[in-house]
This record gives sequence, structure tokens and C-alpha cells, in this order.
Amino acid sequence: MSAAVVPAVGGVSPRRAWVTDLPVLAVAVVWGASYLAAKGITTTHTVVAVLVLRFAIVLPVLVAVGWRKLRALTGAQWRGAGVLGLVLSGIFLLETYGVVHTSATNAGLIISLTMIFTPLAEAAVTRVRSSAGFVAAAGLSVAGVVLLTQSGGFTSPSAGDLLMLLAALARTVHVLAMARIKAVRDADSLSLTTVQLGGAVAVFAVLAALPGTGASPWSTAAGFGAREWAGLVFLSVFCTLFAFFVQMWSVRRTSPSRVSLLLGTEPLWAAAVGIRLGGEHLGVLGVAGAVLVLAGTAWGRRAASEGVRVRS
Repeated sequence: MSAAVVPAVGGVSPRRAWVTDLPVLAVAVVWGASYLAAKGITTTHTVVAVLVLRFAIVLPVLVAVGWRKLRALTGAQWRGAGVLGLVLSGIFLLETYGVVHTSATNAGLIISLTMIFTPLAEAAVTRVRSSAGFVAAAGLSVAGVVLLTQSGGFTSPSAGDLLMLLAALARTVHVLAMARIKAVRDADSLSLTTVQLGGAVAVFAVLAALPGTGASPWSTAAGFGAREWAGLVFLSVFCTLFAFFVQMWSVRRTSPSRVSLLLGTEPLWAAAVGIRLGGEHLGVLGVAGAVLVLAGTAWGRRAASEGVRVRS
């Protein structure tokens, strides 16, 4: 849905809304393109090394920008953010290994199931029954993923597809943990993200030092050509640094639901980039599955939002 159709929030004029919406939409585009970018510079033997390089580039910038508020965090907030960082490291490992073993199109569409898994998990934790519309939307999305992974005929899903499914579940755990760890609820967003990324980089660095976990970050960086460095800078600067600051900037100027709606177009861009630039082919079943996933997640998001309004 375009910004021209969505009502302006808080009396903001349509023209002013476009100024806020375009950067957020740009984040959705670069996130959609990130799967193909990661696939282009990563192999099974360089996953951990690429993750170290990707986040080690942006972490000093985040520390420098938010140093004063970072020092103001309490011990409980550091510990809570550290736990979230461990979960975040698992998400990135699953996503990166997953995209190596599946198509960028599949990766972007399967990870969008987080939008379905999160309200379902929240309903289970809070013991609040999900609406019939949301359950139907979840079923539609799952059916779409089944078709998406069978675009070449009815065979077992690839290892990459299963890893992306686990990544979607891990993202759900991360969202629920952020909501339920009391210490981090009032923490500064920039500081919280910095500590989480720092914890994730620490995990990646430890893994990189262990034998049998692939190439080292230094040897991987030394073997990069111009194309690989361009991909790494894209992932670090645009998909991490730019994306985070745009989210912080936009949420203060519009509503979280509006930002979520625009970021929800990420799987659409992932499919478009994978097919147009990556030369990937879905086949008839894959196209049907992609349509069902996109329709199901959009319907599920709307049903979940309506359910929250009704309970409120």
C-alpha cells in the first residue's frame, strides 16, 4: 500500500508523510537486497568470517555516536542486552548459513513468517486466543512456504529453507525476549542495539577462533576483490547502520505501525531482487507460494493489529 493511500498520522500532511516514508521504504529495499548480497560474498566456509567483518565495521561508529548513553546503562540492562545479543548471533548465523544453501528469493519470503510466528507465540505466552482471521492467515502463509520450497517438484525442502525457517523462529524468540526482559524495556534504543551487536560480534569472534569453523576473517578479507568488498560495505553500511538510524528517525516522526507496514514489504523486494538481479526462477508452484506468503503475512499483520485494538 502506498503512502498516498495510508492516512497521515497525527495530522501530518501527505507530502510530509512521503518525506518520512521514502527512507523507510529504502530500508525495506536494501533489506530485501541483503539476501542476494550475502549470498554473493559468502560460502559455507566463510559465514562466520563475513559476519565478523560485517558488524566489526559498524560497531565502532555505533559506540562513538552513543557513548554517553552507553555508559549510563545499568548492570541489569547490560546483562539483558547481552542475552539478546546471544539470540541475535543465532539469528544471523541461521540466516547467513541458510541463504548460502537456498535462493535469495526463498530466504526473503520464508523469513517473513516471523510476522506470523510472533503474534502466535505471544498469544501462547499470554494465553490469549488468536482471532480466526489470524489463524487463517497463518495457514495461508504456511501453505505458501510449502509451495515455495517445492517449486521444482514435490521434494524435501533444502537445508537452506529449513535454516531460514529456524531463523524466523529465532527472530520470534528475540522479539518476545525484548518484550519480557524488564531491564531492557526502558533502555536507550541505540545503546541496546550497540550492546546486542557487540555481544553477537563477540560470539562470532570466538567461533572464528575455533578450529573447523571455516576461514579466518583476515584471510577472508585478504581474498576479497572489489565485488566482495562492495557487497560487504552494502551489508554493513546500508543494511545495518543506515537501516538502524532510519528506523530510529522515522519512529519519532510517524507511527510504529506505519513503519512496520513499510518494512513489511521486505519479502517483496527480496523476491524482486532475487529474480531480476540474481536470475532466480520460482516456477509455477514457487510463484503461487510467493503470492500466498505475501498475502498471508499482509492479512496476518492486519488481523493482529485489529486484535490489539479490540483488546485495548
